[in-house]
Amino acid sequence: MERYLATIEKKNHLNAFLKVFNQESLERARSIDARLAKGTAGPLAGMVIAVKDVICMKHKTVTCGSRILEHFESPYDATVIGRLNDADAILIGKTNLDEFAMGSSTENSAFGVTLNPVDESRVPGGSSGGSAVAVAAGLATAALGTDTGGSIRQPAALCGVVGIKPTYGRVSRYGLVAFASSFDQIGVFSSTVSDAALVLRVISGHDPCDSTSATLPVPDYAASLTGSVRGLRLGLPKEYFTPALDQEIKNAIMGKLDFLKKSGATLKEVSLPHTDYTIAAYYILTTAEASSNLARYDGARYGRRAAEVHDLIEMYTRSRSEGFGDEVKRRIMLGTYVLSAGYYDAYYRKGQKVRRLIKEDFNRAFQEVDCLITPTSPTTAFKIGQKADDPLTMYLSDIYTVSANLAGLPGISIPCGTDRQGLPIGLQILGRGFDEQTILRVADVVEKQPQK
Repeated sequence: MERYLATIEKKNHLNAFLKVFNQESLERARSIDARLAKGTAGPLAGMVIAVKDVICMKHKTVTCGSRILEHFESPYDATVIGRLNDADAILIGKTNLDEFAMGSSTENSAFGVTLNPVDESRVPGGSSGGSAVAVAAGLATAALGTDTGGSIRQPAALCGVVGIKPTYGRVSRYGLVAFASSFDQIGVFSSTVSDAALVLRVISGHDPCDSTSATLPVPDYAASLTGSVRGLRLGLPKEYFTPALDQEIKNAIMGKLDFLKKSGATLKEVSLPHTDYTIAAYYILTTAEASSNLARYDGARYGRRAAEVHDLIEMYTRSRSEGFGDEVKRRIMLGTYVLSAGYYDAYYRKGQKVRRLIKEDFNRAFQEVDCLITPTSPTTAFKIGQKADDPLTMYLSDIYTVSANLAGLPGISIPCGTDRQGLPIGLQILGRGFDEQTILRVADVVEKQPQK
């Protein structure tokens, strides 16, 4: 624990953490040492875990990377926090993020940009950039992130770590500050697939506090890491391997596919014909949900309240104008527009219909294959500021990840080599709903491929 705290202090300039629990972490480490000596410690005893600052911890601030919640203290623990504590993990601090998890670069935080430890002139991805950096830079063993459209998998790819988004409903969202409630899912960053499997098992399972959490039993994910892919059918969506894909990324993935084929898996090209509509559907539906969810931050109940206001409308207007950043305002306005009278049917309802078509594409594909192999990101980590003034280009950073959230499916990104600049490349594996075992199994084999 002392070593991790010293490393955090040394690498403080990366801006991975918004808050570090120095004294509490050391006291917790001592108590877990005692339980280890008695043989009564939990399954994550001593594992040091960072937490994205959009997940509630009792008596700790939960800022969501926003000025509007800068001083808000949570009155309760999220379900995942209680489960990690019960398993004897050590929660070391809260990590930086794009404000309210809206972004793909962790440049939108009210508390500064997070730097990619591989190349500090570049972004770490987002919105869970702080959690990805915490693992990549050796500041924590694992970290919790959230994934609404790729916010675990994309930063995992850009920072060269493992990042898994479980099936929607596999992990409780109770205590997760909502961005888009039908998309959000808590998941795990780690250095290895086996660590991801261990943490995921602990945080998964039904929660009566979350009506969308599934009542299905939770498998032993670590036991699914058999070291073999023999007999598995791996699908390659042709829409994900177009000429637009960076050639170095394509070559890296093809190298892993050759290895999987030699290891006994079979490869099959499949089609997800509505892929071209994923970004449009995603940004219509998630902004609509964001507009609704963020209406609660009005200066009346909690969070920032503007000073010296003269009436209620002024309080609403100034509290929200001062408290929210540009990207959050942009998405609230877009979401309010698509939900407004005269546009609801043209945009929101049509978006929901497209979401169903995308889900059906995956259902058909999974009749032919056991999981899908794709790139995680269309590029490696880009320069800080490079896409800041072009929201559409930034949104396209998630082109390979948003479909899993639209369909509610599990996905994992694992390191897949580097480009000529030494920047990490991510390989994404998508699976059937509630079949995290298969994607973890394939990821584990890829991770353990003997290096030449």
